[in-house]
Amino acid sequence: MTTPSTHRAVVLLSGGLDSATVLAMALEAGYECYALSVHYGQRHSIELEAAARIAQHFGVRDHRVMGVDLAGIGGSALTDSTIGVPEEPTAGIPLTYVPARNTIMLSLGLAWAEVLEAQYVHIGVNALDYSGYPDCRPEFVAAFQQLADVGTKAGVEGRGVRLVAPLLHWSKARIIREGMRLGVDYSLTVSCYQADPQGRACGVCDSCRLRREGFHAAGVPDSTRYV
Repeated sequence: MTTPSTHRAVVLLSGGLDSATVLAMALEAGYECYALSVHYGQRHSIELEAAARIAQHFGVRDHRVMGVDLAGIGGSALTDSTIGVPEEPTAGIPLTYVPARNTIMLSLGLAWAEVLEAQYVHIGVNALDYSGYPDCRPEFVAAFQQLADVGTKAGVEGRGVRLVAPLLHWSKARIIREGMRLGVDYSLTVSCYQADPQGRACGVCDSCRLRREGFHAAGVPDSTRYV
């Protein structure tokens, strides 16, 4: 039986603020990081360009982009162009929820971690800012960990991959302050649900609102480029 690397981690890297911060945290903790981005048929691919910039900025061991056609089933404002992105705060599960997205992304990260014999998969889910998303909640993280333990070769052999979600209970302001301490250049990131081809943010979607409020609460100048 091979021994997994306790210093190797797969980091899900969307190109947004949270995942960039998680990558910086993992690197500071001494992990050899392998960044994974997913082209799932999202409304724009500019965030994948941002992910590539972030991966290069931090000098990760490897950065891969995998493809999954969630646009083929739609059901979300982020994968179906006929569904408008809400520009006002909404109650309940928002239209920007992408069915099973984090489940699929974590599954890809888990598979790659097994191949790499990495012991960790890091993800930047946040329950405080995105409590409307079922797959950003503590219950989801705990359930996926159980799945990883029983549904993988590594897991049943007692060397399972651990899911790490360090931002789960953090405010956006705390995330930004931590990222600034770690040297994250947030001008490289894209969070907007409907950014233009130049990566400029709309300034009115939920993600833009939360990002702007976070910078304000953190007392940090907002480096976001808006249309």
